[in-house]
Amino acid sequence: MKTIKGDLVKLAIKGEFDLIIHGCNCFCTMGAGIAKTIKQKFPEAYEADLKTEKGDKAKLGTISWAKSKTVKGEVIIINGYTQFNWRGSGRKADYEAIRAVFKMVKQEFSGLRMGYPAIGAGLAGGDWNIISAIIEAALKGENHTFVEYQK
Repeated sequence: MKTIKGDLVKLAIKGEFDLIIHGCNCFCTMGAGIAKTIKQKFPEAYEADLKTEKGDKAKLGTISWAKSKTVKGEVIIINGYTQFNWRGSGRKADYEAIRAVFKMVKQEFSGLRMGYPAIGAGLAGGDWNIISAIIEAALKGENHTFVEYQK
């Protein structure tokens, strides 16, 4: 896993990645954190989210995705369903769902330059040490980069 500091969305718009992955809940909100920025900058990703069933727990561990035009071509945005809900206290990140999402990304999008934030470790309350190990195992052999947010 490569690690850089920066703004994942801005880097994606500049063509640094072919694909970006972010974590979503199963309620089609995209109302906070990086999901809110993705909703604003890549409305196609939000439209893909809205095509899924709101509140369906079966979405955990699955993805929806969309392509968006950028100044350098296009980028694929993966909505990874890594948490069921966003409300309440405690950990909302589902480690098995994160594992399933990244396995699916590897199966369907292998060979692309991938970028992602600290999925599940921010608002969802997960442990980045656990999550990063899950991602590293699932994306073994891929060109993938953790973008630690920095303005």
